Amino acid sequence: MPTTLIVLAHPDRRSFNGAWSDATEAAARAQGDTVLRSDLCQIGFDAVEQAAHYADWPEDTPFDPLKAQEGAAGSGTTPEAVAAEIAKIRQADRIVLHFPLWWFAPPAILKGWFDRAFQHGALHDVDNRFDTGLFRGKRVLMCVTTGSQAEESAFNGKEGDVRLLLWPTAYTMRYLGFDVLEPVVVHGVHGYHRGDRKTELTQRLEATLQAQHEVIAGFDTHPLLPFNEDADFDDLGRLRSERPSYSPFIRHHPKF
Repeated sequence: MPTTLIVLAHPDRRSFNGAWSDATEAAARAQGDTVLRSDLCQIGFDAVEQAAHYADWPEDTPFDPLKAQEGAAGSGTTPEAVAAEIAKIRQADRIVLHFPLWWFAPPAILKGWFDRAFQHGALHDVDNRFDTGLFRGKRVLMCVTTGSQAEESAFNGKEGDVRLLLWPTAYTMRYLGFDVLEPVVVHGVHGYHRGDRKTELTQRLEATLQAQHEVIAGFDTHPLLPFNEDADFDDLGRLRSERPSYSPFIRHHPKF
């Protein structure tokens, strides 16, 4: 059976994000998965990559994260907290990321987890990324909450297209070789609802928790986000004119 890593980036396990991550765990265990967890705030994960994490980094040299990580990976001096996360990522066949969108992006601790745990020299290098990434065949699902309504988070919404807001996170996983599933997004999650609006939200959140069993059971058939293949780019890394564009982030002609 597969191993599922659940990554929670929310400061309170009692939040809906926390309850949703628990529903993921229950669903994964029910089908026989081995479950690993990284509750980033609860474990006090230090999200700031810096020279202080590397005892052998020379004080008179400006800090270079890639070189520091590569050196630590090669010498076996990876910081203990990061080594623990790398071990879980390597074990996992599936990763489920649970997080809210704050200020149009995931919480800083999730970005910091990427910055530190996605160690250069261990999980990727120049020759092992994108189509040649070390995690080809493994899958990632983003389970996300927003405070905005679905209409506000649409392609023409005032809060910005949620699919575009999530693209950098998805592409980070794609860089390592992961297949990235279409995200599951729950809108309007905040504590200011009253009356009928609060009742409606409560019902939606309960329905989401109940539906998570089906989401996890259907992991292998869940639709994937499309990305360009390495061959779609020329020698300078530009999208070839005859190749499709799947995102405004990589397109044929500027539209903005």
